[in-house]
Amino acid sequence: MNWTDYELLDSGGFEKLERFGPYIIARPEPQAIWNKSLPEKEWQARADAYFHVPKKTETKKTDTRDTKYTRDTKYTKSEERGEWVLNPQKPQMPPQWYIHYQSGELKIRLRLGLTSFKHLGVFPEQAENWDFIYQQVRKMSSPPSSPSPPPLCRVLNLFAYTGGASLSARSAGADVTHIDSVKPVITWARENMEASGLDGIRWIVDDALKFARREVKRGNTYNGIILDPPSYGRGPEGEKWVLEENINELLTYCGQLLERENRFIVLNLYSMGLSATLARTAVRQLTGTYKEEQFGELFFTDSFDKSLPLGVFYRGGI
Repeated sequence: MNWTDYELLDSGGFEKLERFGPYIIARPEPQAIWNKSLPEKEWQARADAYFHVPKKTETKKTDTRDTKYTRDTKYTKSEERGEWVLNPQKPQMPPQWYIHYQSGELKIRLRLGLTSFKHLGVFPEQAENWDFIYQQVRKMSSPPSSPSPPPLCRVLNLFAYTGGASLSARSAGADVTHIDSVKPVITWARENMEASGLDGIRWIVDDALKFARREVKRGNTYNGIILDPPSYGRGPEGEKWVLEENINELLTYCGQLLERENRFIVLNLYSMGLSATLARTAVRQLTGTYKEEQFGELFFTDSFDKSLPLGVFYRGGI
């Protein structure tokens, strides 16, 4: 995959050094158990911002620009709240900026920002899934041999975050329903749609499991379902989501929501210890088999040929 606006520069010491457009970011990465290839001083010199998780004894500083550009590189839980420290030796980076992704005819634009959970608004490893989604929708939308046009491809994106997968499906002509439990994230996704020159996505703030259950009762069906669940999360009304406890039920509903033909599914798993074989077995048992099947690890290789795993996936389609 050749993505001009993204690059994994180095990894190690439970951190990763990445370039998003013109800006370089250093942030925690629990999978990077090896040593860094670049010296620490070069990380400090190159990064425009790094994510710092204060120790319990530390007092949070209000002006990160006056903070000395050093950090404790010991591993911390990846979902802990922290703060972004800007490099005082580099020009000030904006709180928000845009990057582009293009693969063939697929072109989308994504807004990034520094959040308190180290995330930026995009998971770059998902680009492979975006390509798959785009291709699956285009195949379903191709004119058939009969004179009547094909039915509109309907896609459901659960745990949809800022919408990279939704934009990919919509770019290919799908009717997209985008579900996320966090209203500001839905707003962020809508901005990405508008920045990409698209429209028509259906936005719903809801708990993914509850929504899928209601859709089954309503008798609705979809040609494509995208699942990108967190290990742990909360719905808009405090609904508890635990991946290992709830994924079987959710996939069961997905099996009922998917059309019998002209269909695809994408499942990502980020919990450490869960395998692609596990994802394949669960999807095939609960939703059926697919003519086109792909499963494995999502990863990026840094500039020093170190491959950093970033989750596992299963993709099945027509």
